[in-house]
Amino acid sequence: MAATPDPAATGVRTLIPARIDRLPWSPFHTRMVVALGVAWILDGLEITVASAVADTLTKPETLHMSSAAVGLLATIYLAGEVVGALFFGSLSDKLGRRNLFMLTLAVYLVGSGLTALTLGNGAGWVIFLYATRFVAGMGIGGEYAAINSAIDELIPARYRGRVDIAVNGTYWAGAVLGTIGTYILLNRMDLSLGWRLGFLIGPVLGLVILLVRRHLPESPRWQIMHGKADAAEESIAQIEREVEHGGRSLPPVDEKKAIEVTPAERIGYVALARVLFRDYPSRAVLGASLMISQSFLYNAIFFTYTLVLGKFYGVSSETTPIYLIAFAVGNLVGPFTIGHLFDTLGRRKMISGTYIVSGVLLAVTAVLFYAGALNAITQTIAWCVIFFFASAGASAGYLTVSEIFPLEVRAKAIAVFFAIAQCFGALGPVIYGALIGTGDHPVRLFIGYLLGAAVMIAGGLVARFLAVDAEGKSLEDIAQPLAAAGRRGRTRAEGASSPFST
Repeated sequence: MAATPDPAATGVRTLIPARIDRLPWSPFHTRMVVALGVAWILDGLEITVASAVADTLTKPETLHMSSAAVGLLATIYLAGEVVGALFFGSLSDKLGRRNLFMLTLAVYLVGSGLTALTLGNGAGWVIFLYATRFVAGMGIGGEYAAINSAIDELIPARYRGRVDIAVNGTYWAGAVLGTIGTYILLNRMDLSLGWRLGFLIGPVLGLVILLVRRHLPESPRWQIMHGKADAAEESIAQIEREVEHGGRSLPPVDEKKAIEVTPAERIGYVALARVLFRDYPSRAVLGASLMISQSFLYNAIFFTYTLVLGKFYGVSSETTPIYLIAFAVGNLVGPFTIGHLFDTLGRRKMISGTYIVSGVLLAVTAVLFYAGALNAITQTIAWCVIFFFASAGASAGYLTVSEIFPLEVRAKAIAVFFAIAQCFGALGPVIYGALIGTGDHPVRLFIGYLLGAAVMIAGGLVARFLAVDAEGKSLEDIAQPLAAAGRRGRTRAEGASSPFST
């Protein structure tokens, strides 16, 4: 357990944030992004594997579950993500980023690994299966909070936007991996063995990454804000030595960029609510709007993707993986090709633009769908184009909630908005599943697509007026730490005193 900081401790003057932001890109940053960014790959892989084996688990030679029982697996996993994000997000702010990104990955490994050991279809085994999916979800939910915090706090400001967006976008690399892996396993192996091996793909990858993570340092920003000045100096010195060892020289740091902080108090979710809605109300509205709109759209479209192909276009279940791969690739390409624009053109223009453009394109596609102008291939192409933009926008939603609030509550803020988004997002598959029905009433899905378009456009308009121009800025300039001595209240955008100031 980490020692509780003394709230009355003497303030510390530090240049650590400035030293992190002046670093050039180096092999350390690449290794860190690979080691931490795998969290999104694992989530995309887990959800895709669970979706791909859903029909398999209903067969007598596997678990012989009912369709409703299999459908509940996704709900249980998502519930685990929400609980894990809130629980581990709190611990991440309290015990440190490194401690938590090691723990959350271990929790995921245990949960997903044990899923493959579901040996029967009796009531006890079904409970065991649900429990393991819940644990795996907890691990991934905790990863979102701990990893986003660590990446933002260790990446130099001028790279933060494009890196965060690209990392979040790798969810779809996991989806591709999961689709290909389960397609091979379920079609080339005995079904009873194939579905179990499918759930072991993630843990095998996670074990390798666990070894890489062992050598990553704690966030020096977190350490200095929690009264661990010596440890923070050791961590930043380790990073600087590795950068210089690669042949890069580091410029001197401007002493004017020093900040003075006092150790942070432990802040619970009640206090967090005061920070979000009293100190940063417009930012809270911004974060909630972006996260809810992208989650609703993604869950609505992705979880009913194969239903649309089958009910309206007659695509067989055996060939749907091909269409899923195309859809995932479209989502993956967007963040990697236009992510840098969030650092150059700016957050406000790009976030509002990607949300509004994807919403308008979805509305156009809805009209073409209702007019009968699309087939399975052109519908997939249309979705790829829509989500080329939507994927970058959705990744920017995670970037936004991880950089616009003070360091002391960053992980918990991510967890809260993630949980809110998942709760609203869970409505999407239910609503759109009902609209699809038997495929006899395309007008219902047409209206549903217009609803999704309106939600995304609304999110984009909120971003147009409320987005924070965070590109190229230090995290401490975007949201001054609560632990900053002589804190002048809120940031330039929203100014009021902290509930923790004396």
